[in-house]
Amino acid sequence: MASSKDYLEFILEQLSGLNEITHRSMMGEYILYYRGKVFGGIYDDRFLVKPTKSAKTMMPDADMELPYEGAKEMILVDDVDDREFLRELVEAIYEELPASKKR
Repeated sequence: MASSKDYLEFILEQLSGLNEITHRSMMGEYILYYRGKVFGGIYDDRFLVKPTKSAKTMMPDADMELPYEGAKEMILVDDVDDREFLRELVEAIYEELPASKKR
């Protein structure tokens, strides 16, 4: 099942407090970038993020889910209505990610 453009737009609106959020469509899903680094994505209308130490600390009871068959598990973000929490989450994840590779 592919993700809807409406759900992508909703998540992007929730993240609008952050500059430099971009996305790329890939096989009906959406990869999300912050300042050029992949931090998560939209998969089957679910907002999933990389399981960094800070993400696990900020969401200790969150479910781990597969974005697609054969992928590594990611953290399901349930509280997509709290813009401030999402901003803090993405910024914390960003700090733990390796330097971006040139595309």
